[in-house]
Amino acid sequence: MSTTTPAPTRNPGPDSTPTFEDASGIKSGRITTPVHAGILAGAVLLTLGILALFDAIGLFAGIMLTAAIYLVAIYGIARAVEGRRHALDRFVTGVVTTFFLMALIPLLSVIWTVVSLGLARFDAEFFTWSMRGVLGEGGGAYHAIMGTLVITGITTLLSVPIGIFAAIYLVEYGQRGRLARALTFFVDVMTGIPSIVAGLFAVALFTLFFGPGIRMGIIGSVALMVLMIPVVVRSTEEMLRLVPNELREASYALGVPKWLTISKVVLPTAAAGIGTGVTLAVARVIGETAPLLVTVGTTTNFNINPFDGRMQTLPVFAYYSYATPGIPREAFTERMWAAVLTLMLIVMALNLIARLISKFFAPKTGR
Repeated sequence: MSTTTPAPTRNPGPDSTPTFEDASGIKSGRITTPVHAGILAGAVLLTLGILALFDAIGLFAGIMLTAAIYLVAIYGIARAVEGRRHALDRFVTGVVTTFFLMALIPLLSVIWTVVSLGLARFDAEFFTWSMRGVLGEGGGAYHAIMGTLVITGITTLLSVPIGIFAAIYLVEYGQRGRLARALTFFVDVMTGIPSIVAGLFAVALFTLFFGPGIRMGIIGSVALMVLMIPVVVRSTEEMLRLVPNELREASYALGVPKWLTISKVVLPTAAAGIGTGVTLAVARVIGETAPLLVTVGTTTNFNINPFDGRMQTLPVFAYYSYATPGIPREAFTERMWAAVLTLMLIVMALNLIARLISKFFAPKTGR
């Protein structure tokens, strides 16, 4: 004679979720994707109805109202179907997603504005002609593009070695010494100084040697160095501190001297992060306008000699196209937006280069 032992039953707790399935799409006590999309669509439709009744509500207020309606609805439905903890999780997820989309709106708006307005003069003439002898329509920003590349290139060549070696001293040699603490303090102070201060410092420095009224590309590079070196120092310092001490100790145990350990072990390990930090520092200074206004000035001629007279740069070119437009005004406005678009594409290219550097020099995926 066989007996059947009934399966043990577990008493549901106070926070247990029901298990059922019906035509609404809610299955096994969970809100499915169609229901989730329906809640969002309902919030949008309700907001559109409110906007139709009250014309004074703007677009941003409408977006915020949609988010509020969605959050209340998703929390209430999830509380009834999934339980308190799942409902709170969905509510917090919705809040985080809402603020992410809010942060994304200005970025997309800037990109759309620059691209849509800059394409009007994004032609071959813009990249192959200067503004020499141009009074109205036509001309281009070739002289400004080359001036930006020359000045930024000199700044990078001078700032990167200084910043990297200063960071190496702080991490590997200075430790917690008095000089290292003082250097860290002044680097932090220089990180936050206004850019115009760097420009005035460079002008005052070169005025001592060449007299007042001097304008050269190298002066602009010195001004940008004041802004770029602290960024390189801080980013490189953080990357070097992330290198495990076990790697250094293993190298020392093999009898490798300290300088060789730094050059062969520490720096290659942190190369990806250092490259990213340098690229961010270049992007920080390539769009500066105030220091270049007082150090380099402006010109309509093509000049890429940083030691001979004024040079033109893209930020200054865009500024003067807006501040002192000629006739027709539309021509100057189109050149301004094209210059801004070009500058944005250069910064994007720098970020792509940084990603390639990170991928190439990464310890796990690099060569």
